Amino acid sequence: MKPYPSYKDSGIEWIGKIPEHWNNSKIKYTGKIICGGTPSTNNGEYWNGNIPWLQSGKVQHNSIYLDDVDRYITEKALNNSSTKMVKKDSTLIAITGATCANVGYLTFNSTINQSIIGIENSKDYLSWFIFYYLNSQKNQILSYQSGGAQGGVTKQDMKSVVIPELPIPEQRKIISFLDCKTQLIDELIEKTNQQIELLKDKRITLINHCVTKGLNPDVEMKDSKIERIGKIPKHWSIIALKYIACMKGRIGWRGLKQEEFIEEGPYLITGQDIENDRIDWNKCYHITWERYRESPEIMVKEQDLLFTKDGTIGKTLLIEKLPGPTSLNSHLLLIRSTSNRYISEFLQFSFKSTPFSIYINLKKTGTTFYGVSQNTMENYRGIFPPLNEQKKIVEYLDKQIQKIDKIIKKESQRINLLKEYRKSLISEVITGKIDVRDEVAV
Repeated sequence: MKPYPSYKDSGIEWIGKIPEHWNNSKIKYTGKIICGGTPSTNNGEYWNGNIPWLQSGKVQHNSIYLDDVDRYITEKALNNSSTKMVKKDSTLIAITGATCANVGYLTFNSTINQSIIGIENSKDYLSWFIFYYLNSQKNQILSYQSGGAQGGVTKQDMKSVVIPELPIPEQRKIISFLDCKTQLIDELIEKTNQQIELLKDKRITLINHCVTKGLNPDVEMKDSKIERIGKIPKHWSIIALKYIACMKGRIGWRGLKQEEFIEEGPYLITGQDIENDRIDWNKCYHITWERYRESPEIMVKEQDLLFTKDGTIGKTLLIEKLPGPTSLNSHLLLIRSTSNRYISEFLQFSFKSTPFSIYINLKKTGTTFYGVSQNTMENYRGIFPPLNEQKKIVEYLDKQIQKIDKIIKKESQRINLLKEYRKSLISEVITGKIDVRDEVAV
C-alpha cells in the first residue's frame, strides 16, 4: 500500500496532512443531526410497544442489530416525548459518560435516548464513510468533552467535528477496502477467541478429572452416590466442609463507610481486588486498627482460602504471604482448615471444578445480585484423596495449567495486536495516509 501522490496541511491537529484534492468539512454538513430522549418511565402507555429504543451502552464501535434492543416504546411515546426516530444506515455517537465518543452503525429504524446523537447521511457522504471516519476520531470528539470523566459532548460540539470532503467514488473505494480488510481481521479474532475458549474448556476438563478421578487410571473406583460427580477412587473420602474447616465472614459493615478508608494501616480485601486467583496488594484499601480489631474472626492468616460469595461468585485467593494485618469486606468468606484432611491448594482446585459450579448454581439465591450463604458452603460435600495424593494432584495441575495459561496469554496478546492493527488500518485509510484507490481488497 502506498501514500497519495501529494498532501497538504489540513490545519487540524487530529487529522494532520490530507491528500491534495481533499478538503475540510464538518459533521454538520454530512447530513441530518438527530438528538434523542427518554419517554417518561412513569407512564405505562409509553413502554412495551413495538418501536425500538436504544441506550448509549449499545453503541460499541460496531453494527447495531435488532437483537441488541432491550426496550421498546409506543407510538404515543414517540409523539409525546423528546425521543426521535433515526433511520437505518445511520451513524450513532454516544455523547456522555464512559461511552462518550463510541460509534455504532444502525441497521434498522430506531429511537434513541438523550445520550446518543444520530447522523442520517446526505447525498455528499456515504453512511459507512461517516461511521469509519468517526471510529477513528475518538480523540477529536473527546477534545470537546466537558464535565470530567462523566461529562460529555453536545449536539453543537458534534456539528463542529472536522471530517474530510472527498468524491463519492473515492469514499466507496475506501469503504470497500475497509469492509474486506476488517472482515478478515475480525475472522482471525473470532478464530483466536474460539481457540482460547477451547483451551479454557481443556483446563476445566483437566481439573474435573484430577479432583474427582485422580492421576492413576488403574485405580479401583466406587460410586460416590452424588449424581454430579459419578465414580471416584475407592479409597477417597467425601466430607462436608463444615467437618474439616471453619468459615467466617464479615457480619455486616458495622457502620464502616468508604470515607473511612485510609492510606496506611491494616489491609481490607474486597472481591474486586481478586483477579485470576491473584491480588495486587497496592490497590487494596486500608482501615484503622480499631476497625481491624473489632472483627477478630476474619483476621486473615497465611494458608487461608478466600472465596467470593456474593456478586461474582466463586473467585478464590489462597493467602500464601501477607504483607501485613488484613481483614475482609462482607462479600468474602474466609475458609480455614481445622483438620489434617486437605491442603488449601487442592480445595482451591476443587472450587474450580464443574461439580462445585453445579452445586453453587443450584444453591445460589437472588435475582440480579446472586449470593451463596455460609451455611451452603459449609454443607458442600467435597471429595478428598489422602494428603500425599492431594499434593501430587496439585503439583501436576500447576504444571499443566501453567502450560495452558501460557498459550491463552499468547493468544490473547495476538487478539490485542489484531485489534490495534484494525484500529490503525481504519485510521490510516480513512484519513488519507494510505491510498487504496487502486487496491484490490481480497
